[in-house]
Amino acid sequence: MFNSADKIALLKLARRTLEAYFSNTKTPACDACSDALLALKGAFVSLHRGEELRGCIGQLYPDRELFRTIQHCVISAAVEDPRFLSVTQEEIKHLDIEISVLSPFRRIRDIEEIEVRKHGLYLVQRSSRGLLLPQVATQYGWDRETFLAQTCRKSGLPESAWRDPRTTIQIFEADVFSDSEMQSNSNADGPR
Repeated sequence: MFNSADKIALLKLARRTLEAYFSNTKTPACDACSDALLALKGAFVSLHRGEELRGCIGQLYPDRELFRTIQHCVISAAVEDPRFLSVTQEEIKHLDIEISVLSPFRRIRDIEEIEVRKHGLYLVQRSSRGLLLPQVATQYGWDRETFLAQTCRKSGLPESAWRDPRTTIQIFEADVFSDSEMQSNSNADGPR
């Protein structure tokens, strides 16, 4: 979905936004805003310190430009994810920022439509909702049914709730990129 310049611009903007938040300075402007960064798209920002997840917050349905969604989500992931203690200013330099830009959701009728490692899942049953990004299934080596069961757990539903006809299953794709990936790619492109 995005070229390297867009990915680097979003990652740099996310880090500058965190630094500005913790130093009580003005939220940075988007200096290199291409059309892709101005599009209305849902996104998640995950913060990792080594192998440890330090926060992950997303916005499923966009109500502002992508770059603004990323700015909102990176701060929320750092200080509002209730599963973790807030990130500290000293930690920022050690964080690997991962951005997942979401495609529109598509409701499925048959679980055979789910391609593990390609699709993320969003399950809804009444007021219970849960979402897992595509990279989660890859990270844990889950098959389709395990991915569905784990998304049900994330929703607060029994693991078999995906079989219930009252459960809506939606799939989506994500363009996922991170500081470490971009750094690794730039090192690979360098002189040999």
